[in-house]
Amino acid sequence: MKVGSKELIRDINNNIVLENIIEHEPLSRADLSKMLGLTKATISSIVKDLLSSNLIIEIGSGPSDGGRKPVLLKFNNNAGCSICVDLGVDEISVMLTDLGGKNLLFKEVEVCDINRENILDILIPIIDEMIKKSPNTTYGIVGITIGIHGVVYENNIAFTPYYDLQDFDLADRLKRHYNIPIYLLNEANLSVLGEKTFAINGENMANISIHSGIGLGLVINNKLYEGYTGFAGEFGHTIIEIDGRACPCGNKGCLEQYASERALLRSLAAKKNRARISFDEFQRLYKNNDRDAIGIMDNFIKYLSIGINNILTAFNPEIIIINSRFTRAFPHILKDIKEALNPQSIKCRDIVLSTLEDKSILYGAAYINIINFLGVKYYNPSSNKK
Repeated sequence: MKVGSKELIRDINNNIVLENIIEHEPLSRADLSKMLGLTKATISSIVKDLLSSNLIIEIGSGPSDGGRKPVLLKFNNNAGCSICVDLGVDEISVMLTDLGGKNLLFKEVEVCDINRENILDILIPIIDEMIKKSPNTTYGIVGITIGIHGVVYENNIAFTPYYDLQDFDLADRLKRHYNIPIYLLNEANLSVLGEKTFAINGENMANISIHSGIGLGLVINNKLYEGYTGFAGEFGHTIIEIDGRACPCGNKGCLEQYASERALLRSLAAKKNRARISFDEFQRLYKNNDRDAIGIMDNFIKYLSIGINNILTAFNPEIIIINSRFTRAFPHILKDIKEALNPQSIKCRDIVLSTLEDKSILYGAAYINIINFLGVKYYNPSSNKK
């Protein structure tokens, strides 16, 4: 049995104090003592440590109840920076944040044919640019988190259907290059963490992330659910058509072969006898009431509603968030998606569109960098509604 020590108790109390300052700032020492049930002497000692480490700052005086005005404390968002990467199939997005998750710098880079031979040559210059342009802070870059469009388990890439990175030791190679903590997570998992931390705070949430594939991020009882070996949430590989279209996962009839952005645009291109159609072209055709584009959108609504019905039945989440260029460009279709659902299955508080949109993965990456650096279990910034 582990025996508690003064140092361990002190670390736990430090984390609790820091977590509460982050969530409820600004707070005085007296506020913290009342909230946490710790003695004023204990709070004063912990606050002294946090001030000396530059993780919190004093920002002036609060109102007095008759005695000396209390000094207010605030988390120091400017103590360090975080690099967040969304490693998409056709595009890489990267964002530099402070420790409050504030977007300091954002960049998108179009790519093609990402593979294990070229990934480091692609990623390193992008990350180098972010490091070069980051402000001078106490702790510098505290972490780099990369959203992988595939399955990640214990910081290793287990399965990537649309680029060749399976079993590639990306985290280790970047760690050796930068000597900065590197975290790899599934992009849909990052997306739901971004939504929960910086947009919608729910205890049980499902976030559908639609792009080249379809991912599902699940928060159950306030914790990210990844499953036994990280394969939970591979929503795009649920089968909706028996013996349907072949999928890179090895199955046939997977949802993402019918409702992902890539599949929908390919279907439209085939109808138009074109090699490729961009999303911008789809938007133009749809706005002009093109019959084929309308049919593509109808299929999107049909198949997505089937998938949502399955999520509602399997997990009964409090809220479902949809994140897709199709819904961002045409938010009115949310009403059509809801109407296509079986009314008996809608037992959630709401189905909504993402407000973080194409940056939700990056905000989730910021969350991972920050909690790992601070060593806290709970991070809910007071300004978490963007």
